[in-house]
Amino acid sequence: MGENILLYFAKSAEITGIRLETISVPQEMKALQLWNEIETQHSGLTDVRNQEIFAVPQEYVELGDQLLLLQSGDEIAIIPPAPVSGG
Repeated sequence: MGENILLYFAKSAEITGIRLETISVPQEMKALQLWNEIETQHSGLTDVRNQEIFAVPQEYVELGDQLLLLQSGDEIAIIPPAPVSGG
């Protein structure tokens, strides 16, 4: 298990009432498992589950079966996906 930093932005920061916290999670886990772990601490996030993604160092990750390989100290941002612009 490693210590990682969760950064909350936009709606997730509103719901949790915080911008940053530390979480201890396994170094290998699926994105949805991580979300479920966070949701146990902040049940209000259930309402935005389909509106958020993770930004794990240098990479956007949807909340699904993608395997996350975390290093202790990694920052994990919870952000709304970027809007799609038309052309």
